[in-house]
Amino acid sequence: MNINIIPRQKTRIFILFIYITLLLLANFFAFGQLMPPNGSKGLWFYSGFASILLGNLLVTPLYIKPVDAISYSVLALISLYLVNDLKNWEYIEKIIFYSVIVFFIFVILSSFIAILLKDSQKQVAQNISNTCKLLSEQFGNQRIIFSIVIIFALIFFHRDEPTELICITLAWVSTILLKPDLFFLYQIWKKINQIWFSDVSINSIGTVVAYQKPDIFLIHKNPSHDINFGTIIVVNDPFTSPRLGITLDYIGRDEALLLRCIELNVSSQKVKVLSDYCKFLTPNNVGIIDINKIFTENELKETIINDIADFVGIVAPETSLEILYFEVIQEKDLEEGKLVKVFIGENPVLYQIIDGLTKEEIIYKKNKFGFVRAKAKKIGVWDKSNKKFLSAKWLPKLNSPIYLQPHSKYKPLLESLGHFPSTNYSVCLKNIDDLVTHNTAILGILGIGKTMLAIELIERMIAKKIKVICLDLTNQYAQELSDFYEIEIEEERMKKIREAGEKDRDHYEENPEKGGSIPNLRDAIYRDLLEFLNTKNDELIKIYNPSELSATKQLYDPRSFRVGENWDRRASLWEVTPVEMTKIITECTLLISKNIMTDKARTCIVFEEAHSLIPEWGTVACEGDKAATNATARAILQGRKYGLGCLLITQRTANVTKTILNQCNTIFAMRTFDDTGKEFLSNYIGRDYASVLPTIPERHAVFFGKSSSCADPVLIRLNDQEEFRVKFRKKYPPPDLSEIYQKEEEINEEDFPLDNSDEKDIEDDIPF
Repeated sequence: MNINIIPRQKTRIFILFIYITLLLLANFFAFGQLMPPNGSKGLWFYSGFASILLGNLLVTPLYIKPVDAISYSVLALISLYLVNDLKNWEYIEKIIFYSVIVFFIFVILSSFIAILLKDSQKQVAQNISNTCKLLSEQFGNQRIIFSIVIIFALIFFHRDEPTELICITLAWVSTILLKPDLFFLYQIWKKINQIWFSDVSINSIGTVVAYQKPDIFLIHKNPSHDINFGTIIVVNDPFTSPRLGITLDYIGRDEALLLRCIELNVSSQKVKVLSDYCKFLTPNNVGIIDINKIFTENELKETIINDIADFVGIVAPETSLEILYFEVIQEKDLEEGKLVKVFIGENPVLYQIIDGLTKEEIIYKKNKFGFVRAKAKKIGVWDKSNKKFLSAKWLPKLNSPIYLQPHSKYKPLLESLGHFPSTNYSVCLKNIDDLVTHNTAILGILGIGKTMLAIELIERMIAKKIKVICLDLTNQYAQELSDFYEIEIEEERMKKIREAGEKDRDHYEENPEKGGSIPNLRDAIYRDLLEFLNTKNDELIKIYNPSELSATKQLYDPRSFRVGENWDRRASLWEVTPVEMTKIITECTLLISKNIMTDKARTCIVFEEAHSLIPEWGTVACEGDKAATNATARAILQGRKYGLGCLLITQRTANVTKTILNQCNTIFAMRTFDDTGKEFLSNYIGRDYASVLPTIPERHAVFFGKSSSCADPVLIRLNDQEEFRVKFRKKYPPPDLSEIYQKEEEINEEDFPLDNSDEKDIEDDIPF
């Protein structure tokens, strides 16, 4: 686009003095004096002076408005009226005089019509207004108006004086007729034809009053126009090329509504097309434009216009590398957990909405503007081929458009644990081994889907031949995992363990460690686990309910008591708690697992209702539970190098031993209300995600850790159990339990000695 280059103000003033000097010199050579004569002889000089003063050197350097054309024409009419001599003029002279008067009146009327119809919403009226405006600009500019006056003066007052005629003509040509256009009339006809018969048409809706860098401008809208969100407009910028924009919202009120728009990027080829539309707009004026006449369908796909239905806001200040703040323009379908997209360079980067608040600021002339500012956490760039998110290491530009990811039906993958709400972006397990060996916790209140998630994870472990030992106080796992667990056979095995716990309940020994029935129970559990964990055994799941196991323990040495005339030696026996049962099972599992060192997951212990099985010190029921919890924790921490890990499920984060919880490298944080739990989780998932935990729906969780396919915490919608099972079991069907339980293998107990001295090794291996 050709841009008018305007000299600076000081330069224009200097040139003005040069032109005035030329007029004075011409007057000197014509009349023998510097100062112009009065009356008709001086008309040419004052017309030339007015043309220079009001022309493209000082007052209207770029364009002429209809109101300027009216001013010039009225001034010329007055000048001619003051010097007329109709009584003495001949007939031809009168015809010329009246013709000039009619021409000036035509310019005045055209200008008035252009002004009166400029705000009309009817296309015919707009065409008439644009036509009159064009005529006003072309015939009402200062060069035409005052050149006519000077020519009139030459014909009527200087034609008989050759010196005056030559000097005034030279002054007129050199000072007023700047850049003459040989195709003047042709250009006027071409533009009029373009108004009425070309597809290029435009309606002026207002004027730009302010620019908010980058890419935002405010429009002082004409009251007669109603502009909706998403209207495409063009701005006739006098200093650069035309700007294409899209309307956002109304943000204030002065004499008229302030319409806010965001600029669209336009190629240099499209700028030339926009220039044709701007021919009928004065500088800084704004018009509505038909975008389909500028862009092809494929070109539209690369612009904001193609995604306008999903446009929800613009990037706000204080956005950082990880946190996106954006001003909400449209609140349609926005909610916590949904994804929004913004371009960083050419990459579409996804963020997850985690918070929002209201803001207020002064926009223009003390007008206050209230708006909603949303907060979102960076997720990354979606890699379609690998079905995961890649990191994006920069931040978006201020005022960049924000798009809500459209709703799409979730199609679960085999590896996916869930998806981002209302999208088909899956979140997967990166590594099932890390899930087990580096320990995992599922945290949240009652009834929000913790156990269903745990059962899904267990089924995934079973599919990878990882043996699972469930410590379940709820008796729910046996029912939910019945396809992998023969309840009747396992009940027979549990009967033997319970019988062992009943044997020698009242028996005491001089060595307290051998008193009570706990040695028998421990031996029975060890043998049961020894058979289960044998690599030749195809069984993959074992379930214990610690509250249903019973045994006694001896804490102190026996004491002598006098009974009548005789003395009796006795020791007090105590009931073993579920916490101590948990310790026995965990330690036996570790002892059996210590035969092989590996970084692959072999065994996972599931602590359902973990706050009752491995409680924090401040919540234990008895002193013995403290030592038992510590022993369980030591066994879990030591187990990683033997392929042993745990899955911890609890409603009460504050009541679970932090020795184990702090070692959980994968976290599923579900709805939580207590401040202690949120404070603890904020160290893992950050305060932003921890703050949303009280409000997240059922079957949703903040997922983060070593086994996640995402590098950062994410809020996901978990799989529905039935939908998961249908897809997952097509590839990993449940085993034939009859074949598994009928298969009997000899177990050489010498390869797995039951040596209680190994308990001390557990304590010695890990410093506390």
